[in-house]
Amino acid sequence: MLTVSELFIYPVKSLGGIPVDVAKVTERGFQHDRRWMLVDQQGMFFTQRDIPAMALFRVQLQESGLKVFYKPDPSRYIDVPFEPVSAELMNVVVWDDTCFALTVSDAADMWFSSILGINCRLVYMPDDSIRKVDPEYASGNEITGFSDGYPFLLIGQASLDDLNSRMVEAVPINRFRPNIVFSGGAPFQEDEMKEFSINGIRFYGVKLCARCVITTIDQETALKGKDPLKTLASYRSMNKKVLFGQNLLHNGSGELRIGDELILH
Repeated sequence: MLTVSELFIYPVKSLGGIPVDVAKVTERGFQHDRRWMLVDQQGMFFTQRDIPAMALFRVQLQESGLKVFYKPDPSRYIDVPFEPVSAELMNVVVWDDTCFALTVSDAADMWFSSILGINCRLVYMPDDSIRKVDPEYASGNEITGFSDGYPFLLIGQASLDDLNSRMVEAVPINRFRPNIVFSGGAPFQEDEMKEFSINGIRFYGVKLCARCVITTIDQETALKGKDPLKTLASYRSMNKKVLFGQNLLHNGSGELRIGDELILH
C-alpha cells in the first residue's frame, strides 16, 4: 500500500519549508504554498540558486500570517500578514512567466534586504493574479503560484532511500523540496504514476522534475557541495537533465493528511 508519509508547504519561494500533518488543496496547490516571493527592483525572482543564504530563513504559519525568522539568529524575525500592507502592484517574473503581484510592505523589504545584503522586495500573489502551467503539459487551464512550474511535486521515500544507499553521506528529503512524500512501493515508482487519487482528489503525473544546484545546498548551513546531484547524474540522467520526482497537476479540492492512501488508477 502507498501512503502519504510527509507533507510540506513552502509559503515563500526558496525559503525554508514547513512540514504539516494536514494540508488544504486549492486550485493553485496547497494553501499558502509559494504565494510569496523575493524579487529584485525589476521584479525578477530570487532563489537559492543565486543566493544560497535564503535556505537559512525559517517560516512558521500563524493565525494572521507568516512569521519568518533567520536561523543563525532567531531573534531576528518579521511578521508577514496574509493581507499585504501595501497595495502597490508590480509585474514579477518567474522563469518564462510574467504575472502581477502585490508588494507586502516597506518593512519586509528592508528586513530581507538587510540580512541578505541585496536590494530585494517581498511580493504576494493575490487571487486575481493568474499564472498558468506550461500549456504543453496542461490538460485544461491549470494554474500555480510562484512554484517553478507546477502545483505539486511528488517523491517516494523509496527513491530517496535508493539514492542515499549510493552515497557516502545521506541527504534529507528537504534537499528536493517535495510537497507530497509517500511510503511503500519501489524506488522511482512515482516516475510511472500518471493518475492516482488521495482522499478523493485526482492527481496526474505530467513531467519528471529536472533537478538543479539547489539540491546541493545544505538547508541547515547553506553550504554547497557536489552531491546529491553528482550521484544522481550517474544513474538518473536523460537528455542532459537529472531527474528526481514527479510534477503533478490535480482536479479537485479538499485536504490531504499523513497516512492517507494513494490509490492508483
